[in-house]
Amino acid sequence: MSDERVQRRLSAILAADVVGYSRLMGLDEVGTLARLKSCRAEVIDPHVAGHGGRMVKLMGDGALIEFASAVDAVVCAIEIQNDMAERNAGLPEAERILFRIGINVGDIIVDGDDIYGDGVNIAARVEALAEPGGIHLSHTAWDQVRDRIPISIEDAGDQSVKNIARPIRVFRVILNDDVPSGSGARAGTAIKAPPVKKSSIAVLAFDNMSGDADQEYFSDGIGEDIITDLSKLSDLHVIARNSSFAYKNQSISIPAVAAELGVRYVLEGSVRRAGNRVRVNAQLIDGENGGHIWAERFDRDLTDIFAVQDELTQHIVAALKIHLTPDDEDRLAHKTTIDIDAYNLFLRAREQTWFHTRLGNIEARKLLESALEIEPEYAAAHARIALGVASIWSRDLPRALAESERCLALQPGSPEGCLALAHAQIFDGQAEAALDTIDTYMKLDPHYPDLTLHFLAEAHISLGQYEDALAALLRRLERNPTSATGHALIASCYGNLGRIDEGRAALDSLHRIDPDFSIERRRNTLPFRNPEDFERRIDGMRKAGLNV
Repeated sequence: MSDERVQRRLSAILAADVVGYSRLMGLDEVGTLARLKSCRAEVIDPHVAGHGGRMVKLMGDGALIEFASAVDAVVCAIEIQNDMAERNAGLPEAERILFRIGINVGDIIVDGDDIYGDGVNIAARVEALAEPGGIHLSHTAWDQVRDRIPISIEDAGDQSVKNIARPIRVFRVILNDDVPSGSGARAGTAIKAPPVKKSSIAVLAFDNMSGDADQEYFSDGIGEDIITDLSKLSDLHVIARNSSFAYKNQSISIPAVAAELGVRYVLEGSVRRAGNRVRVNAQLIDGENGGHIWAERFDRDLTDIFAVQDELTQHIVAALKIHLTPDDEDRLAHKTTIDIDAYNLFLRAREQTWFHTRLGNIEARKLLESALEIEPEYAAAHARIALGVASIWSRDLPRALAESERCLALQPGSPEGCLALAHAQIFDGQAEAALDTIDTYMKLDPHYPDLTLHFLAEAHISLGQYEDALAALLRRLERNPTSATGHALIASCYGNLGRIDEGRAALDSLHRIDPDFSIERRRNTLPFRNPEDFERRIDGMRKAGLNV
């Protein structure tokens, strides 16, 4: 393979192998081949295609499949193994086809349609460790799916495997809530994403059918308003906009999306706006089987858009048989009718805030101020301008806590409220409570931004849990390698753990990214109520070699 032909990319690799292939062929060659062909056509190929996988190699006793996403690879593997378990039920043992599956995320070398490299080799070695009918993940694969798929995991520890110099950390997927098997692997603690006991739903971005890309803000706004309304219900778990809108403009499988987000139901729809008329289509789908539960089309005057949103919410509540408390009914009631021009300005402003840029925030403020000129009592516009987070940076922590808690009282499923509350709790010395709040936030927003991992690390550091903090920070740097604050806290963790060489390396990275990093500036900025919480961070950096 010449240098000119070498291409590399990061992929999720699924390796599968037929258990006891030689024995099966020896017992019944023709029958075994026929059953394998049927399994591939009816189970493997449909699931691989449904999750965007590419069949790289199909051997007599196994397969090698490439995915762009670890989530797709793992969900696909679970579906395959569950379907195979159903097919094998009641069959004589000699006729059962069982697969071992291993999944790794790593760098691969591409040569035409074939792939090579450690990324492939490790997937094959992890697969060999799996029990018949089981799935094993490498550490890199587990890191990619751990907060995105509600599955049970057994930590099988470090495993030494053939032709791989270093031990591989392996995790076993526990299928169908079985108990850890201990088959050839060191038993570990079962790790499971806590199940959501409430009804759960994700509202996808509504398709803009207006034929005008400039109307995208309006279709997005309809979906986001429905999320906001549903989040007010205490008995409904609603995925945050940040996560549910991540699938916008993608060809998706609703069951796969539901599995990734950990929800039972998915709402999708479209908006067509023409002059003073608007048409909204919406479908409520069961995420377990893709079946439609309810669908409706609304053709209304544009000024009736708020009534459409109310009706949509009520239809969803009825379809999911959600019991509304008096507080829920009060939260859902629209107290006023907003001028449609002010609403348009609000939607455009909200769109600008999602860019998370200085210019976007400036433009958003101008638009919100224009909306308030039309509707001076527009509560949502006032709230968008003055968030509770502002109280944190003015060092008014009691007010920041009160405003965040008030936000959650009015909208129990507000991800923004959870994140603001966690931030205030960290600075107020309530690190244990912050961990619980962050856990709630991560369930609401499975595709959470990397800043969430920073908050998680901050809470662990305040509790002296430096290993846990370090793990969160390293995950953050995978997403955002130029985070100066991330490198600073990593240096602190290494220092407090006595890993001085690694701490010095983190400080070197910090100074390359931010040559003007200043402890005093951080001391004057961060509003810790307890000075010792800040000093704990600085002590670690001193131990790592920072001169302050």
